[in-house]
Amino acid sequence: MSAPRDRWNHNLHYHPLVLDAVPAHARTALDVGTGDGLLAADLRRRVPHVVGIDLDADVLTRARAAGDDVAWIQGDALEAPFPAGSFDVVASIAVLHHLPDLADGLRRLSTLVAPGGVLVDVGMARSVGWRDAPWEVAGVVQHQVLRRTRTYWEHTAPTLWPCPHTYAQVRDIAREVLPGARWRRLPLWRYALVWTKDPGTD
Repeated sequence: MSAPRDRWNHNLHYHPLVLDAVPAHARTALDVGTGDGLLAADLRRRVPHVVGIDLDADVLTRARAAGDDVAWIQGDALEAPFPAGSFDVVASIAVLHHLPDLADGLRRLSTLVAPGGVLVDVGMARSVGWRDAPWEVAGVVQHQVLRRTRTYWEHTAPTLWPCPHTYAQVRDIAREVLPGARWRRLPLWRYALVWTKDPGTD
């Protein structure tokens, strides 16, 4: 079950961005807050061994029902007993704003990344002020255009709004916690964070 082509929403829209960040050598991947499991399923098309983890039992049951060759785990990725460096890819979409402490969460997730692997997140944050206004306008326009040409699908995972951090705060925290991280703002009320772990790191 990859993301069905007749479904579209703001999160599915950015699956290709996550997949493009997957290193060619990747053998293992973790989908943090897997929800309905569609990102995990797409990752499985690129990576031989994929784990999807989520706290919510109901949504994880729906993900499991698809029968994909993914290891589904109910639990908290920040507390799960994964050894350090377990995954070549640690990915998430619209998850980090749920974490109780963003900096601590990023530190923990970064420890799960193998040397030469990537942490990639498409996240949500809160717009404030004139600097964010053009992105708000772009998001509305793109949403209206795409919704007229795609079948909008509402996921079943729990949501949290408003987000606790602004886009600028997320950017600054990410750059402080993950030196060398690439962060950029996206339309459709998202940002992208990609961090590659130094191959020489133990």
